[in-house]
Amino acid sequence: MNIAFFLYPKEDVKYLDPESTVRQALEKMKHHRFTSVPLVSENGFYAGTMTEGDLLWALAEQLRGEEDYEKVLRTRLKDIKQRVRYKPVSITAQIEELVDAITDQNFVPVVDDGKYFIGIIRRRDIIEYYSTKLKQLENEVR
Repeated sequence: MNIAFFLYPKEDVKYLDPESTVRQALEKMKHHRFTSVPLVSENGFYAGTMTEGDLLWALAEQLRGEEDYEKVLRTRLKDIKQRVRYKPVSITAQIEELVDAITDQNFVPVVDDGKYFIGIIRRRDIIEYYSTKLKQLENEVR
């Protein structure tokens, strides 16, 4: 099965530019109740994923040096260390290639052949799909 069936397209994904600030990331993540958000560069390339943990570590490390809190909030996301790598998959990947990644993260970034970010595949959608399939099989057996 081709993973395009599960694609949540870029225009529906809430993402941030790596040039965004910590404040912008915190506000977006709080508003949408996200624990992580993809980073997409101005030219459309996937640039990583910012997680709550990344932001907390950055705040803790920078505030430890008694930095000004407002200065820390102006830090660019590109300058924050991403502790977990959300490795993107190609839109041409098969579902088997997705399974390992989707078990450890809420979503998997998807790129096209030119490495441009085109959307995400959410773990929830995969689980719902296979749950429905399992129920169908159970009904057929009865």
